[in-house]
Amino acid sequence: MGSIEIGVALALAAALITNLASLLKHRGCQRVPLVEIRRPLSSVRELARSRWFAAGWALAAVAWLVHVAALSMAPISLVQAVLAGGAVTLAVMSQRLFGDRIERQQWLALILGGAGLALLAVTVPHFGSSHSEFAVGAILGFEGGLALVAVALALGHRSDRLAARRGILLASLAGVLFALAGVAIKGLTGAGGASIAVVIPWVGLIILCGGLAQYTAVAALQRGGAIETIGLMGLVANATQIAGGLVVFGDPISTNPLGIVLQGTAFAMVCLSALLLPSRIMRAPAVPALAAQSA
Repeated sequence: MGSIEIGVALALAAALITNLASLLKHRGCQRVPLVEIRRPLSSVRELARSRWFAAGWALAAVAWLVHVAALSMAPISLVQAVLAGGAVTLAVMSQRLFGDRIERQQWLALILGGAGLALLAVTVPHFGSSHSEFAVGAILGFEGGLALVAVALALGHRSDRLAARRGILLASLAGVLFALAGVAIKGLTGAGGASIAVVIPWVGLIILCGGLAQYTAVAALQRGGAIETIGLMGLVANATQIAGGLVVFGDPISTNPLGIVLQGTAFAMVCLSALLLPSRIMRAPAVPALAAQSA
């Protein structure tokens, strides 16, 4: 078994562990007060007291290590497509393990999104290496563009006109931040000759994006349902990192007409799945645990 095959196997394991970890964190987030960025230590303490969240976070840490190992052995677009292809397991776990209700359009959304991203992977030419090489201008431009998108989503979340969509905006923002960190991690695996002066701020960027992504993900999980929130975060993060593989790391794309049509279809499937993920059932705002106790 070659390194790429091992990387794909690791990506599949990461997908399963990540989905279970996200469901555990969602359950834990629903039982603590809403996180506040102005009170980071207090928010962390409340989350740590939740056994559900603590278990989910521990599993997420394992999944992250497995994900990094997969990125070091296989192209980022292939790894993320495998992760996305495991999206259906999210609904199965949510329904079987936690008894959550999965709406029909959400099943369809997860199937469409996972199949679309998987189709992108199978229609590209054969991968011959881990594709970790990149041009400095390409990665700076791509990461800078993602940073601008993240700022736009953050500003939109604070807008009163978009108050009804804050959960969706937060989930999308978390996905973009996870993608920012993921592309940076992939680049770091191919920057073996970089000086310490470059590596230190690079690692700092990964830690900053990862920390902000975790905070935003918790805020999104507290305000939305498991499937729509976790599914949208994964969809945005995976699709963005696949784009990063093509733009930054030179992952190959199809050059024949049939392949181009299939890839266009895959992209349309991903876009449609994002529209179908939000629940049609109005959810009551999350009630902070402390407020509930004092009522």
